[in-house]
Amino acid sequence: MSHEDISLPPKYNPEMVEKGRYQYWVDGKFFEASGDAEKEPFTVVIPPPNVTGRLHLGHAWDTTLQDIITRVKRMQGYDVLWLPGMDHAGIATQAKVEAKLREQGTSRYDLGREKFLEQAWSWKEEYADFIRTQWEKLGLGLDYSRERFTLDDGLYDAVQEVFVQLYNKGLIYRGEYIINWDPATQTALSDIEVVYKEVKGAFYHMKYPLKDGSGHIEIATTRPETMLGDTAVAVHPQDDRYNHLIGKTVILPVVGREIEIIPDDYVDMEFGSGAVKITPAHDPNDFEIGNRHNLERVLIMNEDGTMNENAGKYQGMDRFECRKQLIQDLQASGVLFEIEDHEHTVGHSERSDAVVEPYLSTQWFVNMQPLANQAIELQQGEDKVRFIPDRFEKTYLHWMENIRDWCISRQLWWGHRIPAWYHKETGELYVGKDAPEDSDNWEQDEDVLDTWFSSALWPFSTMGWPVEASDDYNRYFPTNALVTGYDIIFFWVSRMIFQSIEFTDRRPFKDVLIHGLVRDADGQKMSKSLGNGVDPMDVIDRYGADSLRYFLSTGSSPGQDLRFSWEKVEATWNFANKIWNASRFALMNMGGIKFEDIDVSGEKSVADQWILTRLNQTVERVTHNIDRYEFGEAGRHLYNFIWDDFCDWYIEMAKIPLYGEDAGRIHTTRSILAYVLDRIMRMLHPFMPFITEEIWQSLPHEGSSITQAAWPEVEAAFHNEQAASEMDRLVSMIRSVRNIRSEVDTPMSKQIQLLIKTKDEAITHELEKNRSYLEHFCNPSELSISSTLQAPEKAMSAVVTGAELYLPLAGLINIEDEIVRLQNEWEKWHNEVERVQKKLANEGFVSKAPEQVVQAERDKETDYLEKRSKVERRIQELKS
Repeated sequence: MSHEDISLPPKYNPEMVEKGRYQYWVDGKFFEASGDAEKEPFTVVIPPPNVTGRLHLGHAWDTTLQDIITRVKRMQGYDVLWLPGMDHAGIATQAKVEAKLREQGTSRYDLGREKFLEQAWSWKEEYADFIRTQWEKLGLGLDYSRERFTLDDGLYDAVQEVFVQLYNKGLIYRGEYIINWDPATQTALSDIEVVYKEVKGAFYHMKYPLKDGSGHIEIATTRPETMLGDTAVAVHPQDDRYNHLIGKTVILPVVGREIEIIPDDYVDMEFGSGAVKITPAHDPNDFEIGNRHNLERVLIMNEDGTMNENAGKYQGMDRFECRKQLIQDLQASGVLFEIEDHEHTVGHSERSDAVVEPYLSTQWFVNMQPLANQAIELQQGEDKVRFIPDRFEKTYLHWMENIRDWCISRQLWWGHRIPAWYHKETGELYVGKDAPEDSDNWEQDEDVLDTWFSSALWPFSTMGWPVEASDDYNRYFPTNALVTGYDIIFFWVSRMIFQSIEFTDRRPFKDVLIHGLVRDADGQKMSKSLGNGVDPMDVIDRYGADSLRYFLSTGSSPGQDLRFSWEKVEATWNFANKIWNASRFALMNMGGIKFEDIDVSGEKSVADQWILTRLNQTVERVTHNIDRYEFGEAGRHLYNFIWDDFCDWYIEMAKIPLYGEDAGRIHTTRSILAYVLDRIMRMLHPFMPFITEEIWQSLPHEGSSITQAAWPEVEAAFHNEQAASEMDRLVSMIRSVRNIRSEVDTPMSKQIQLLIKTKDEAITHELEKNRSYLEHFCNPSELSISSTLQAPEKAMSAVVTGAELYLPLAGLINIEDEIVRLQNEWEKWHNEVERVQKKLANEGFVSKAPEQVVQAERDKETDYLEKRSKVERRIQELKS
């Protein structure tokens, strides 16, 4: 490799660095799982984004974390499968397509089911392309040869299989229940698709007259329109106020229907009047009471939220218009005697934001208790799903332990159609994967399944299940890690777990890494209504994918929300720029060294030994934190090593031999520069894949791509604590001299006298050995190093471990100011002494902490006491 081959453009331009690189990776099939039996498999399935629009920052965060995990594992020698795919997103996609049709002046009913589905598939293809383009811009290492879609043939087969099996086991049933109904999209919703909001409403207090004319009974409601469907009034059986009325009847105002006063333990005697109107067709609790007392269910509303024929003169009105008119009529008749302001929570559709109506409907349900019990039992064994952070396991278990049956039917056309048929003449029900043989006499159920029903099977349906001979299923399932937000633990994570146990007898994944939500800089949730959303593609266009990825992956700890900040993204761009410039300098000074010529075994300077020791420490810490999914901590160690140790110190120290005459030293320095920079690129690659590939390609290397390079390992032979200690002392001295120069406004270009009083001869010898660094970085006119050195009277001073520095600066220093400065320094070391001594005085700490931790604190105490003593002595000297 020639010198020209290893040069980089003078300026870091993310757009140019990232351009075409992804296609190179894809064409090289670097992301495709190999199936190599010699390698241990490692699997992640992508949480499939909805084909309803473009990806947001939350998707970018979620997928970046997965990309880091899979790139690291690939480099560590695993056969990695990161499986991509998308979700058909039933209600959400159908709503988008219907909105588009309305703009064109038509509707799904005008088109018919078949033509409408053609429109939906066309929408899917368009938005799937958008999503793939965004995956590309983010640099995600996905195996496109295995991409899946929740409505593709294989997943369709899996969904049908699961439905039929659950039905045959008695775990799927069809029944009339109160469900959450969205009048806007005219479909059922599961409990977790309902968002509860605080709204200002009212309690409407009414008098229902007793039929015998002996008086009335008071009730209150927040939904007065539902009274049109009342079929009873309930009181508590132990309520003395109403015992004499049980069994009597009242005349339902407006309607004129005679309804009975019934006893039921559900009623709270302390709340309101202690009497409750019962509307079995429009309230889930009333539905249960109705079942206990065999009450009639009177449905008063149509599916679109308008009132039906049972609403009498209000038929055809919207439910809220009916409420207004009915209130006026009830007030006029004297039935409604008080309206009390009342703030309460009201369910809204997650998709359409319409107020959800509790609605009597015939739907398909999953009997959840047996499935939930299996999932709870799993968490008590060794093969449990591990939640990171573990506090989310409690969230998950709480939901499982309080599970309700799952309404899985949706009144939509876009989705997995329910595999059930009804005989046209007899009404007989048939459930099966294929239509009955005499299909002309049967009609298939019009409904489709809840979109979460198919995505609950995602970890194994994408692998080829239920085909027994599927190689991918046998090799890559169960998966290793799932990365997702805490907002879909109930929607998705829980359902994947119980379906996987039921159909594969295994957990779907070993680990679930839970992250939070991306919020704006002020901590507010990003939303269209607030106008505070940020398009990740805009961030990439401005600062590049690497900057966005590094910010997203290191900006918070597991389970926590992330605050987006343009300033922080710009700071990561500055980091990338620093890496670029340092790499460019290193490459320009490598003299065209070839990979096979790299030799780090030669005689090494203290700086060489130190940087290799720090590299070892960084490899260990970064690997440890990535294994724990602590990407923020891993990124912090990487940042400190790259910015401080490598760029600010080693490169500067490397200039001494590089610009010298010793050919052996030059070659060793070039080798170490190449070796360390290569390891930096490998560790940084999962976080910043584009810039690291670009730089790595310019470095002397083996192989086609850094994506295939081995993950760095700790090299025991490179570890040298003595060199690290010597270097720490040198860095402290150089920083101290720079600080003093800055304090008295003496530029580095001006030579100064530097006197170093050492603690003992060993430190004197050490500093003499490294004298060239002190001369190069401190620019002294005279450098004296001795343990017997006498401190000059008028001088600036600093204390480092094992030595005192003096800079005689006659005429440049104010003695009184220097005493004040030293007194501040004394205060600093005094506080450190008190802090460490307090810690060591704590018997609990000394007895419970590991021995090396306690010893480290004792070493600190010795060091701080020595520094405080030296500063104290210097103050006395200046005062005398």
